[in-house]
Amino acid sequence: MAVPPLRHDPAATPIAVVFGGPSAEHDVSVVSGTAIAEALIEAGHRVDQVLIDLDAAWWWLPAGHRRDGRPTATYDAPAALAADGPFTVGAALDRLTAERPAPVVFIALHGPFGEDGTVQALLGAAGLAYTGSGVGPSAVGMDKALFKRMSRGIGLPVVDWREIRASRWAAARDAVLAELAAFADGSGDPRLMIKPAGLGSSVGMTLAHTPAERADALELAFRFDVVALAETYVAGARDLEVSVIGNDHARLEVFGPGEIVSSHEFYDYAAKYTPGLSETATRAEVPDAVRETMKKIARDAYRAIGAEGFARVDFLLAGDALYLSEINTIPGFTPISLFPTMPAEGGYTFAAVCERIVQLAVERHAARVEGHLTIADLPR
Repeated sequence: MAVPPLRHDPAATPIAVVFGGPSAEHDVSVVSGTAIAEALIEAGHRVDQVLIDLDAAWWWLPAGHRRDGRPTATYDAPAALAADGPFTVGAALDRLTAERPAPVVFIALHGPFGEDGTVQALLGAAGLAYTGSGVGPSAVGMDKALFKRMSRGIGLPVVDWREIRASRWAAARDAVLAELAAFADGSGDPRLMIKPAGLGSSVGMTLAHTPAERADALELAFRFDVVALAETYVAGARDLEVSVIGNDHARLEVFGPGEIVSSHEFYDYAAKYTPGLSETATRAEVPDAVRETMKKIARDAYRAIGAEGFARVDFLLAGDALYLSEINTIPGFTPISLFPTMPAEGGYTFAAVCERIVQLAVERHAARVEGHLTIADLPR
């Protein structure tokens, strides 16, 4: 498959790569965002790198900035990197919209604020082109509870789960634990995966092996969200991922599945981002029928939430049992991330994946319905 050519002049279309953010996935975003920026700069694009700190202040890094292996903690002090700032979100949007031509904003933020529709709403309201999905798809994709409800509702296979709200946990701990005990007994396995509903990168996730571990697991999850999920544990499951690229749901490019083999009991934060703790393969060894089923489910999930631009769709495979795990509308672009490497089977390099995502953002922005109304447009 030939890689579609970039349909705009790289030199004439500035790009602002935004990363960091006030989320527990801040450090992962720094790695993703700087890698994307460097790839686009090397491909000849005009690129600004915009760091959002944990207080949600925006900083413009110096032109041509490269991470060059710096620890992510270096970005805790943007002023020490000679960054220009801090800017409030309003001032930052004013700065972006004042540029001529206005940049395409490459959102490389992970987790709440960046991946849940918040920054998408801000950029959309400012009239800026941005990468990836819009507000609604981003919100549904980020919220694991909503996504699982939707997936089950349209017949996609998901692991059974229960939802617990922090308010109910605070008011009726014993009742919640009794319900989880009954839920686990029904599966025949006492182990439960407990996680925040609206966070990624396995942050706040615990494999609770016994009933005695469930309360602490919930407390950890509630540090990051007001809703937690408790999922049936799928013993011996393989972690598989599929990359999806495209705006037109009838012409999506789907790659993979790839596979992650973790040295930990499950694919936790350390296994995801510590070199040597996991191994990845861009092409998993699965039967062709399973491969095609996974690609179909990935398309179905992508279309169901109305995703655009790109996404990664995650699966669990245990024997013949295949489960849709989640959809990630802004997947990682780290050195061990599968999303940007699986499209190599279609002729894409890392830089070409980034360029294609920018191109899709430009195309979607050009095709949008103009939002400015006149008095004559009102149904009076």
